[in-house]
Formats: sequence, C-alpha cells, structure tokens
Amino acid sequence: MRARILLRAITAVICLPLVYFGAGFVGAAIPGRHADLPGGTDVLIGLARAPIHYDFLLPMSPEVRAQFGFAEAAGVPVSAPQAEWLLVGWGSQAFYTTAGSYADMQPGAVFTAITGDRAVLHLDVAGDASGVDGIRYLTLSEPQYAALLARLAADFQRDQTGAALPLAAHFNDHDAFFEAKGRFNIFHPCNVWLGEVLRDAGVPFGLWTPTPQAVEMALRWHVG
Repeated sequence: MRARILLRAITAVICLPLVYFGAGFVGAAIPGRHADLPGGTDVLIGLARAPIHYDFLLPMSPEVRAQFGFAEAAGVPVSAPQAEWLLVGWGSQAFYTTAGSYADMQPGAVFTAITGDRAVLHLDVAGDASGVDGIRYLTLSEPQYAALLARLAADFQRDQTGAALPLAAHFNDHDAFFEAKGRFNIFHPCNVWLGEVLRDAGVPFGLWTPTPQAVEMALRWHVG
C-alpha cells in the first residue's frame, strides 16, 4: 500500500511538469484576442530571451528616454548616449529579484512564485545588440508601439504623486526593480504577461504562453 502511494506520488511529480509544458504549447497555438490597431510607420522592437523568461527590448528613442526617465534616479542610465536599448521585464518579487539564472533558484522563492506573489518590473539598459543570440525582432506600427508603451507605463505601481516605486534589489550597476501591478503565480507567470502586453498592442499571439518554449511557438504560429 505504501509502495503504491509512493509510486503515485513519484508519477505525479514527473507528470505535472510535463502536463504544464504541454498545456503551454496548446495555449500558444490558440490565438488570443488582440487589439485591432491601424498601421503606420514601422518601429522595430526586440524580445530578448533570458535564462528563465523573455524581456522586451525597446529602442532608446527620445520618447522612451522621456517615458522611463524616472528610472535614472534608481540607477538606470536611461539618458546615457551609449544606451541603445531598454530592457523591460515583469515577474515575481521573491523570485525575480534574487534569481538571475536557474543556478540562483532558492526553494522558498520558487514556492512563493508558484503559489502567488507580488509583481515587479525590471528595467535595464543595453548597447549595440546586433549579432546577439536569443533576440527575436518584431516590427510594430506606430499605433501598436504607442499602445505597448502605454501598457508598460500602466503596469508600474505608483504612489499618490504618480511616482514609480523602486526596490532595493539590483543585478548590476545599471538596472533597477520597481513595484508592479498584478500578481505572479504559476498560471500567470512572466511569459503570460508578455503575451498579454503584445496582444494589447495589437500583435497576434497565443492565449497562454507560460514558458519560453511556448513564447517561441506563439511567435512562429502567430507572428511568423
């Protein structure tokens, strides 16, 4: 009897991740509802694959420097001439602020992220990204890009004066974390958030993309 219970427990531990990943591929194939926005001048953005998730890669235009200028006080050199791209990511406060890679994972942070945690936004800058592996570029129209920037701005948690709320966590000397709206959990992780932002910007994308592999599949199926 005990052996049977143990076997079932082991089977569940093995099968649940497989079911989760499989469901992610199904969710990536199903088209989610997206905004219908007009065309216009093209704007090139990137999706940069990190070890655990994807970040948005935004061209450091005067508009972006102005919108995210508040991050300068938190240590993000948005106005630096050598900064060509702004990286924007969303995730679990307990996990995202402590795990730059799988090797950094702590059981407590993983448990908190899976069961539900406050969300944070991460900002960082990058220079020339040409030739860098793991970046998928997308072409948006100006209205789509404006909608994407508006959605990102709306996801920052702000105080009564409208100021974004920085956290003390950093990965390097040119990044910062900020309190964000929403909750992170196993069914609403960072890659699902990314899909929501893209669909709000009028980009066809999968309904539920919890893993980097699901994001890749949604890009192939719906974006081309």
